Amino acid sequence: MQLKFLRCSDVEERTGYSRSTIYNRIAEGLLPEPVKIGIRASAWPDFEINAINAALVAGKSDEEIRALVARLVAARKTMA
Repeated sequence: MQLKFLRCSDVEERTGYSRSTIYNRIAEGLLPEPVKIGIRASAWPDFEINAINAALVAGKSDEEIRALVARLVAARKTMA
């Protein structure tokens, strides 16, 4: 799998959320926190945003999306 990273503007485009909504959803556990890709740069793995968008399209509840986010974040530790 080729890993691609999305910067905040890319996530805005893919989700339709504003920057403030993205960070509000992170605080609510509905989006994962970005990963550091440099000293002053953060981004999201594209497959995480794709998975969350798919869950939204499938009509998953906020609780189901929170569980998905928790699984995605936990899986980061096993990627290396």
